[in-house]
Amino acid sequence: MTLDISEPIISREQILILSDPNFNCSNVCIVTGVASGIGRATAIAAAANQLFTIGLDVDEKGGHETETLARDMGGQMVFIRTDLTRDEDVIRAVGEATKLGQIKYVANIAGVQHIDPIDKFPMDRYDFMHRLMLRAPLFLSQLTIPHMKKSPDGCGVIANMASVHAHICTLNKPAYNIVKFGLRGLTQSIAAEGKGKIRAFTVSTGFVKTALALKQIPAQAQQRGISQEAVVRDVMMGFSRVKEMMAPVDVANLFIFGFSAYGKYLVGGDMLYDGGMVLTYGEDKKEE
Repeated sequence: MTLDISEPIISREQILILSDPNFNCSNVCIVTGVASGIGRATAIAAAANQLFTIGLDVDEKGGHETETLARDMGGQMVFIRTDLTRDEDVIRAVGEATKLGQIKYVANIAGVQHIDPIDKFPMDRYDFMHRLMLRAPLFLSQLTIPHMKKSPDGCGVIANMASVHAHICTLNKPAYNIVKFGLRGLTQSIAAEGKGKIRAFTVSTGFVKTALALKQIPAQAQQRGISQEAVVRDVMMGFSRVKEMMAPVDVANLFIFGFSAYGKYLVGGDMLYDGGMVLTYGEDKKEE
C-alpha cells in the first residue's frame, strides 16, 4: 500500500474565511505549535481571517517559516520563540501579545508523541508530554482569560487540540491518551467557569497528514511486529470509514469555525471529525 502523508501545501482557497466582526487585526489569536502541521495551518488560517496571530513554538526556523507563509496570505503574524514547558517563556510571550492587540482567542495545539507500553514507558518522557500538552494549555489559559474578560465585550475563546485518543485509548500511547482526555476536562472546566462569555472547545480528529503522524509509523510497526504499510492501512486508517487522512488545513478550519460567532453554542463541546473512527466501528474492529 502506498500512501502519501507528506504535509500538503496550503492555498488560500482551502481556508475557511468567515465574516465576523471580531475577526479583525485589533484582536489577537495565540496559536501554539506553529512550526509545522496543524499549528502552522491554524496560524495561517487565523491570519487569513484578519486576526493578529501570535505563533508560539520552540522551533525557531519552522516558526519563522510559518510567519512568512501567513504574511504571504495577506495576514498579520508575529512568531515568538517559546518553550511551553518553561513558565517564564509563556509569561513573556503573553506579555508581548498584549502589546500587539486584544487577546481574544487561544489555540493550544503543540504536541508530541511517544510509543511504548505502560510497563516500559519512560517517566521523564511522560513528564515532558504532560507539561507540554496539558499543563501548558492550563497555564496559558490562566494567563489569557483575564485579558479576555477585559475586552470590550468581555468574551474570548480557548480551543484545545484533542484527538480520537480523547475518546478511546489505543495501544502503547498511555501518555498521549492521558493528556488528551485531560484536555477535554480542562476545556469543560474553562467553559463551566466562563459563564457563556469565555467559551472553550476541543477538536478531535483521527490521523492527520503531519510530521507527528509520519514519525510514529516505524515505532508502531516495531511495537506491533507488523510492516509500516500495515500500520497505515490497518491501524491508522483501519477503523475510519473515510480512508484518507485529513489535511492540516481541514483541522485549522474547524478552529476558525469554533472561534467565530457561528460557534457560539459550542461551549465545552468537542468537535469530533474522525471519519467515523470512534462511533461507527463494530464487529470488524481488528486492532487487538
